[in-house]
Parts: sequence; C-alpha cells; structure tokens
Amino acid sequence: MAETTKDSIPSVTLRPGVEVPQLGLGTWQAESGEAYDAVRAALDLGYRHIDTARAYGNEEEVGRAVADSGVDRDEIVVTTKLPPDEADDAARIIDESLAKLGFDQVDLWLVHWPPNKKARPDVWERFIAAQQAGKVRAIGVSNYSIAQIDELTEATGVTPAINQIPWSPADFDADLVAAHRERGVVLEGYSPFKRTDLDDKVLAEIAAAHGVTPAQVVLRWHLDTGVVVIPKSVHRDRIAANFDVAGFVLTDDEVARVSGLAG
Repeated sequence: MAETTKDSIPSVTLRPGVEVPQLGLGTWQAESGEAYDAVRAALDLGYRHIDTARAYGNEEEVGRAVADSGVDRDEIVVTTKLPPDEADDAARIIDESLAKLGFDQVDLWLVHWPPNKKARPDVWERFIAAQQAGKVRAIGVSNYSIAQIDELTEATGVTPAINQIPWSPADFDADLVAAHRERGVVLEGYSPFKRTDLDDKVLAEIAAAHGVTPAQVVLRWHLDTGVVVIPKSVHRDRIAANFDVAGFVLTDDEVARVSGLAG
C-alpha cells in the first residue's frame, strides 16, 4: 500500500477559506504527558490537523508539541473548544486558550456543547467577534442539532463552518449528512470506533479485499464520504496505523455497505 503523507490526505474548505485535512488527531482523555507525545508523534508522521479543547486540560501540551515539532505553524490546523459552562466568559476564554497554546491565532474554535442545551446566539456573536478580531480563523460548533445551527444563522446571519458530532458507520444518517451540506456546514466526526463493531463481517470482508484493517476501512469510509474524522490515540503505532489510509479507496458499493451498518 502506498505510503501516506501529509499531501495524500484530502482536505475540506471551511468558510472563510480555511483548508482542513479530513484526518486529524483527537486528544480527548490524553492525560499529562500523553498529549505532548501523541501530538509530536502525529506531526512527525505527517498529520497536519490536531484537535483539543479547554475541557481536555491539555492545550498547553498541544501548543508546546506544535512549537517543538519543527513543522511550520501555518501548515497545522489546530482546533480548540469553549466549554458550555464558561459560555458567558467566551471573550476571556479564547484569550486564555491562545495563551496556553502559545498562539496568536487558533485555526478553528468551537462551542463544545450547546450551553444548557440551548443554541445561545449571544455566545455565537462572541465567536463572530473573535473571528473578526483575528483571534480565530474559522468558527463552528460541536454537538449541535440542525435546528440549533439554524437558530444561530437566523439570529446572526453567520452559519457555523463545521459541526463536530459523534460519527461512525453505526451513526450514519443520510438525511443528517444532507442537512449539513445544504447549509454549507462541514460534518466532523469524533469517536469513529466507539460504537463500531470492528469484528463485523462486512468490515472484515472489505478490509481483506484491500489488505488493510477494519479500523482503516472505517477511517477511509469517513474520507470517501466527505466527513472529517479525528481518531484519538496516545500510542505511536496506532497513530501511524490510523494515518495509513491513503493507499486505497472504497468502491461505491463498499461505501454503501459500510453505511448500511447503521441499519
């Protein structure tokens, strides 16, 4: 199988023209020391998309790993997120996140969860202000419903560039995919393996046909359906395996079979 490089991972474009590699490294639950080592390993292997959040408590490690990697900062897309319980302090939180990361600007800033399960257009206005101030390049949400996204758009005239939600073959919903695309909102999935039965015979058959693992099939399925995916690992061999998905593509029939696992 062909070697995966940073240039062989497809990208999507977020408003206002921010290129984001479809495959990134998630750092949720990466504890002290682990996040630094994982990000360094990922960047060494060719990853150029790193996902963190204030709630993860590892922004400082992520930022230090980016700085120590030797990779130009402009080549790396870094996402962080605003915790819902600090939504009223969004203006202060973005400054604190930037300070911990050691950045003048973060590439993507998300509302981590709807605060108190509400869309909160007033919080979204602070995101718009942070973008206008040059503190963030693109803004989005996480764990929002389509109705909540529409509420933000209707109130402010600005639609989130991305919505980060749990996504795996078991979560596949063609209507939800279409609803995001109709609004120009990129779908980003997290926890790609959490609800996936990697022993499923469909995944096993497709993996055998391509000489890859079922986990690699799941990640390739994300890429081939235009979804951004951020598998988390702190083990270099797993980080490498997750990245090694450029040497094959799924046929339309294989994509349909994997999507059918949601049934």
